[in-house]
Amino acid sequence: MGRILAIDYGLKRCGIAVTDVLGMIPGGLCTVATYTLEKFLSDYIAKEPIDLILVGYPRQMNGQESESMAKIRPFVEKLKKKYPDIPVEYEDERFTSVLAQRSIIEAGIPKMKRRNKGLVDEVSAVIILQSYLERKDYRSSF
Repeated sequence: MGRILAIDYGLKRCGIAVTDVLGMIPGGLCTVATYTLEKFLSDYIAKEPIDLILVGYPRQMNGQESESMAKIRPFVEKLKKKYPDIPVEYEDERFTSVLAQRSIIEAGIPKMKRRNKGLVDEVSAVIILQSYLERKDYRSSF
């Protein structure tokens, strides 16, 4: 498997994370304004081969879909049409923002930089990607 790209889709900004070429090690790539996301992906996919796109699947505490799925679902359908050879999957993103903020604090990032919401979005995308990789690895260990 090659690179996996993860998106923490937001109404204003989207955090982007990607794995190494072996599809094993996740890392933050960037944060982009949502209105530029499609162009960013087009440019990135033209330069880097992507084997899978993960999109965060927001759910409420009771497991039901968040209202933001009304924006995410049409975006995912566009991706599937534009890139029919690249599978697109959802990955549960509950608690990723909280985990991202905690990770940023534990990493010793200064308080002023922690206010950067784009950093939280990017780290959230990394957590979405890490969650997928751990779940995939867990299944393959049986």
